[in-house]
Amino acid sequence: MFDRAQLRKGTLEGCILKIISREAAYGYAIAVTLRESGFDDLTEGTLYPLLLRLERKGLITAEYRAGSGGPSRKYYRLTPDGEQYLAEFTAAWQTTGAAVNRIMRIRRAEP
Repeated sequence: MFDRAQLRKGTLEGCILKIISREAAYGYAIAVTLRESGFDDLTEGTLYPLLLRLERKGLITAEYRAGSGGPSRKYYRLTPDGEQYLAEFTAAWQTTGAAVNRIMRIRRAEP
């Protein structure tokens, strides 16, 4: 049986960085964007450890901002290292994605 978790593991990091690169975002908003983009089964148990790992790697920073009528929210934004990582991830994804797409289009040889 195919293990989707292994495929998604590194991919989610790049997707999270891309979402944050557009504007600072808090965890729930990141989760909604990921789910709307096709990561339907994403859980907070997956997202928040990834955000913590990205923060520990110095790729994102976090700050608390007052919520509108509610508690403060932790907003994430890219660091310069995060911008570099995202650029490298994007280039690698484009190359790898193109290679996988070419291979997947190969038709089975007729006997």
